[in-house]
Amino acid sequence: MNTILLESHYLPSLEYFCALFPFENIVLERHENFVKQSYRNRCHINTAHGVKMLTIPLKERHGKMPMKEVQVEAGTRWRNNHWRTIETAYRKAPYYDYYSEELKNILYSGHELLFDLNTDLLSFCLQHIGLQKNISASVAYEQVDTKSSTDFRSSITNKKPVASRSVYQTKSYYQVFGNEFASNLSFIDLLFCEGPQAFELIKASCRS
Repeated sequence: MNTILLESHYLPSLEYFCALFPFENIVLERHENFVKQSYRNRCHINTAHGVKMLTIPLKERHGKMPMKEVQVEAGTRWRNNHWRTIETAYRKAPYYDYYSEELKNILYSGHELLFDLNTDLLSFCLQHIGLQKNISASVAYEQVDTKSSTDFRSSITNKKPVASRSVYQTKSYYQVFGNEFASNLSFIDLLFCEGPQAFELIKASCRS
């Protein structure tokens, strides 16, 4: 099996990267119905005041909507808030200057669709972890042939503790804030703090 089917996350967690690590092909599910209060439009970073959640506000819609149609709130207000928080949290991190400008450019690129923004951010993360993956989007919502693919849709959820799943184990690394290590944050926490070592730390965090 060399293909994994995942839902789209905003600046995904380390667990997300552990899930996709062994696979050559990543298929992002864009025909599912959007799930509120999920990682599809939120992530966690480390700040001077502890772990903070960043949430992308979405345009108001009623009823169920496929992920491929979900629009982010227009304008730069939320982008300014997110970037200000990221900058304050990581500007003293060892590798912030190496990656921050590219990340900022993606956030401010004016994406209208959440799926498109998440995909570009995932590509950014994969590029800088040194993982060569083929990323594509689902063409329909269908059952997966488990002989050739792994269906990991909706497996990574904030409604269940990470310990209840089987792909991620905590491996500590340098963090800017806190006396106690904060595990399984957004990948950007690892990238800004460890830079080129991110690949080895993701690899070490994968459960065998």
